[in-house]
Amino acid sequence: MIQVTKAHAYGNDFLLIPSADVKGDVPTIARALCHRHLGIGADGLIVVGMTPGTATMQLWNADGSPSELSGNGMRCLAALVVRLQRLLVGTTVTINTGAGRKTLELLQREGVRYTFRAAMGAPEELRQAQISVEGESLTASVMRMGNPQCVVLGPLPDGERFNRLGRALATHPMFPEGTNVEFAHVEAPDRVRIVIWERGVGPTTSSGTGASASAVAAAAHGGASRQLDVIAPGGTQHVEWREDGVYLTGWADVVLEGAWVADS
Repeated sequence: MIQVTKAHAYGNDFLLIPSADVKGDVPTIARALCHRHLGIGADGLIVVGMTPGTATMQLWNADGSPSELSGNGMRCLAALVVRLQRLLVGTTVTINTGAGRKTLELLQREGVRYTFRAAMGAPEELRQAQISVEGESLTASVMRMGNPQCVVLGPLPDGERFNRLGRALATHPMFPEGTNVEFAHVEAPDRVRIVIWERGVGPTTSSGTGASASAVAAAAHGGASRQLDVIAPGGTQHVEWREDGVYLTGWADVVLEGAWVADS
């Protein structure tokens, strides 16, 4: 059996398992556990190593592909660290990720909900690019926010256009490793509304790195403030783009502790 914790941030859900329980091919395990009907169901699988106040995460998307970082997944793991180690508000949790070491300050705890302010690091390789896709020419803000991001500023697309363009952009030849995609509408200098197509997952309700990238794009190329709320279908996160990097504030809920009965 594999011990499993399920947590989510604004509906973006993850399964967290101890590295000691992993036997066999991790991408196969990720696909089985994350399957919405045949498994437990999640957007991603996080394999966890843990020491006091610190954890290591290895992330696989629901389709079994690896990912460097998830801001929401990292927050879910920090919530598990706080829960298991009974840490107090004000404590800083350190997470070692495929995109480097990140720190999260615990701001509040209410029941199974944990609110953190996470230091996400600085955006890298930020630029605007013209992308021809599905018969359209789009201007996108492209960057790495620990993982690849493609943000299209402007009015949000309807459902059909979102699905068509999101899928095509996520696998566009410009992005050899694939990319996360956000469509972002600057509603006010301090407010951006987004919809998200996540690499290796598809449409999702929220994304921590996607919210961070959308805020950077809105500030750099859309006339927005460098401190703003980013509203996704699952809820609102607060982003600050400061001289020393991007800070993301939001919550995670721990919702399940149990065991996966592996195939014999």
